[in-house]
Amino acid sequence: MDVIELLPRLHLLRFPVGQAYLWSDDDTATLIDAGTIGSGRRIADALTALGRAPSSVRRIVLTHFHEDHAGGAGEFAALSGAEVLAHHLEAPVVRGTAPGPEPRFDDGERPLHARAAKLLPPGEPVRPGRVTELSDGDVLDFGGGARVVHVPGHTHGSIAVHLPEHGVLFTGDAVAAAPGTGEVIPGVFNLDRARVLASFGRLAGLDAEVACFGHGDPVTARAAAVLREAADRHGVGR
Repeated sequence: MDVIELLPRLHLLRFPVGQAYLWSDDDTATLIDAGTIGSGRRIADALTALGRAPSSVRRIVLTHFHEDHAGGAGEFAALSGAEVLAHHLEAPVVRGTAPGPEPRFDDGERPLHARAAKLLPPGEPVRPGRVTELSDGDVLDFGGGARVVHVPGHTHGSIAVHLPEHGVLFTGDAVAAAPGTGEVIPGVFNLDRARVLASFGRLAGLDAEVACFGHGDPVTARAAAVLREAADRHGVGR
């Protein structure tokens, strides 16, 4: 796992598939997504290397239920005592009490998905003992007031997290940066492509200097403009 500082308060945690983000307030921290199965100990070790105790992480906010984002949540919660939060439509899947629907692949996506799946660790995730349910518009107590933005399409309960005070936006898989080119694109492996495009448009209308994606390099300057330009390229209304 690679740990990359994006801002003094913000680190990218990059896994073989997918990535998570660590936001640090003065005395506490928040994890946005939690990597794949088996990532809990690696996240704890990364925190220690950064000079933070794992117990300083008060919450794990999951952008959606997919294994490369939620697989390590239960393990890290058990190590740190952190609260796990997810949209109310995702929470039953995160708890393991309901199955998650499979993506509806576009042409060409199936072989890409198969290659990514080979990189995922085997086994079943550790399930969190409790999942706090979120809804659109909720404000969480970190980053000066973190706003939950419901961005359905990739999954039914996908969320983004916006920190208006700091100009930081975590998009989950509603938005991605293409490998190689870094081009900002709508997410892939979706349940509903039309809803993904609508969610992309909503995110493009937010004020952000930094945009952090579930896959691909973040945009660390002029993120709102970059998202608007990408939305225009893809014919997305706002």
